[in-house]
Amino acid sequence: MSEETLFTRIIKGEIPADIIYEDEHCFAIRDIAPKAPTHLLVIPRKPIPRLVDATAEDKAILGHLMLTVGEIARQAGVDEAFRVVINNGAGVGQTVFHLHLHILGNKKFSEDSLGF
Repeated sequence: MSEETLFTRIIKGEIPADIIYEDEHCFAIRDIAPKAPTHLLVIPRKPIPRLVDATAEDKAILGHLMLTVGEIARQAGVDEAFRVVINNGAGVGQTVFHLHLHILGNKKFSEDSLGF
């Protein structure tokens, strides 16, 4: 990546963040512009710009992220009903080009509307 993202700067400790979970592969923070009462971001430490930019060597981290989403959802008390969203590209709302997974909970969503 040619330019550091907000998340890279958080990883480096240049920007403070309220980290609610972390391990050697990823960390989680609260979204600063929540779209649901519970809106958390799970962010890999490895800077992958978009999901489509992941390669076969990222298979383990992608699986780890999904398992970690479940663990964080349990810790947040939303494990019975939550939505996971990955935006891939500016055209669908991605604003930070460092892969991250949104956990959205404590809000009723309809299958008819897969957006926020």
